[in-house]
Amino acid sequence: MSTQFERKGSLTELSSYPQWTQDMVATCEDAKRSVVEHELWDLMRDHTMASTSTRNFMVGIWPVIERFPGYMSMSLLKTQFGRSAGDNLARRWLVRNIRVEQNHAEYWLHWAEGAGVARDEVLNGRIPRGADVLARWCEEVASEDTLQAGIAATNYAVEGATGEWSQILYDSESYRESFPEASRTRSLRWLQLHAAYDDTHPWEALEIVCTLMGTNPSVDEVEHIAECVRRSYVSMRVLADICVEPSRATQATNEAAA
Repeated sequence: MSTQFERKGSLTELSSYPQWTQDMVATCEDAKRSVVEHELWDLMRDHTMASTSTRNFMVGIWPVIERFPGYMSMSLLKTQFGRSAGDNLARRWLVRNIRVEQNHAEYWLHWAEGAGVARDEVLNGRIPRGADVLARWCEEVASEDTLQAGIAATNYAVEGATGEWSQILYDSESYRESFPEASRTRSLRWLQLHAAYDDTHPWEALEIVCTLMGTNPSVDEVEHIAECVRRSYVSMRVLADICVEPSRATQATNEAAA
């Protein structure tokens, strides 16, 4: 019986993927919800977040935004054309999307400026203590782990959760209208792109992971991918904690490293 995975159903339906994938997603759901349902998004949407927290958010997440094309480039280096269907799929997808991610760095700076955080502060300001937890993890998994682990941790987990919290903000009319009308479109471009309801990037990443691993990988392989996905979510939640309350940094950073 062949263990090669070839998707038959809809890209964006979890039932289209192997049972091990469905189980893995379920085991990581609580960690994901801790990101998507974090108080940070309510504070931002309701305009009740302190200016220092806004600054921590824009500056603290910047290293991930700036390096994201790099994480994908490290994954690309692990592919070999013709070696497997998964390699070919990953190679085409990564080459196509690396340049897209480069533009997102500029859009992030526009959002920061619209929110009152100067470009120079984002580029050169001091990162809040412990806020590099997500950037360090993404760098580690992209450079040192397997191709499927890197794509699962960054393009599936990080991009997927980001799409959901971005929707919370972009769907808020009051949040959008808090930006000056003359620069609103420019300021909200990053959010608009990441909050798109039809964004398929995380699903495409999941399909790549499944194509690389097949329908019946070992228990250890599945557990490792699940742990990489969970660690991405935990690191995102830690970063959100630090943005809201920098004093949480030591405890939260220790948790992410556990």
